[in-house]
Amino acid sequence: MLDPVTSVRLRALMAVAAVSTLLLTSCAANEMYQPDTSSDLSGEINGSGASSQGSASDVWIAAFQTAHPAVTINYSPDGSGAGRKAFASGGVAYAGSDSALSTSELSSNFAACSPGTKAIDLPVYISPIAVIFNIEGVSALNLDAATLARIFKGELTRWDDPAIAALNPGEALPAAPITAVHRSDDSGTTTNFTDYLAQVAPEVWDAPANDSFPYLTGEAAQGTSGVVEAVTNGRNTIGYADASRAGGLGVAALKVGDTFVRYTATAAARVVAESPVESGRAANDLAIALDRTTTNPSHYPLVLVSYLIVCQQYADPATGALVKAYALFVASTQGQALAATSAGAAPLSPDLSARVSAVIETIR
Repeated sequence: MLDPVTSVRLRALMAVAAVSTLLLTSCAANEMYQPDTSSDLSGEINGSGASSQGSASDVWIAAFQTAHPAVTINYSPDGSGAGRKAFASGGVAYAGSDSALSTSELSSNFAACSPGTKAIDLPVYISPIAVIFNIEGVSALNLDAATLARIFKGELTRWDDPAIAALNPGEALPAAPITAVHRSDDSGTTTNFTDYLAQVAPEVWDAPANDSFPYLTGEAAQGTSGVVEAVTNGRNTIGYADASRAGGLGVAALKVGDTFVRYTATAAARVVAESPVESGRAANDLAIALDRTTTNPSHYPLVLVSYLIVCQQYADPATGALVKAYALFVASTQGQALAATSAGAAPLSPDLSARVSAVIETIR
């Protein structure tokens, strides 16, 4: 039997091979990532952050290191908040984060960046957030934003509550307590989950979007894997996680307009495509201001945009060259296709991909 590390690497390489074959047969040559073999890239960089990016990072790193054998990239999925803190302190060369740097974070100093320069947010990974559940005797579950908010706020405590039953006619909901599982660590997934509830059900969810879960209710678990494990191994549980990690758990359909919608990468990407870049930021900072209030049932508003957070200019030029090359690959047609295959992510739209790549070209 393969050990866990070898197994992850083998799956990543298989995904690289599958996507590379697909791209060779379906993409124009000028759309492919072309490694600059004349650059003689070498060295090692470390990243830390969003666990949602974990599966995509496995294949991004495997493919990039295949193209550049003298480069080593390590990524630790410690959570978005931990990744941003590690990046700010200079502990890693880049961070993965399911939420962009806040205004207060941007005003601080970044140890890896050249003095007087700042970090920038690059959207590279779009994915639905799945509301996962493990309810005895229940295979399908419909929820609207207000009911979901009341569950996680602790106002609805039993699965057979009339408010839940009204959304699920004919479903045999058990007369059992609800265990709602949220992240215990600072998490960009939590930011996106709470932002959805704050935008769509403000009459219930009276806390602003935040990396930290705002209420002292339910059960807390560390990281995406901890939430998935707690929902899987618990009884009559519900939680939220990047859709790539839902596995065989039940996944709720969310009410959008008058229709209950199950997630797809395409439906999540439509929300991002119609959302603007946040105002008041530097022109090369591409944080997205997600509008989740759509009533169009072809959209899935519980979506996360995950970022690479990097320096505009690095104190160490060699580190800057490695980060720039890797980020260009991640944002390329090939890199986005790898994320779609390995993690069910939605590729960046052509317009957003072009904007991201143009910013990456300015990294020094």
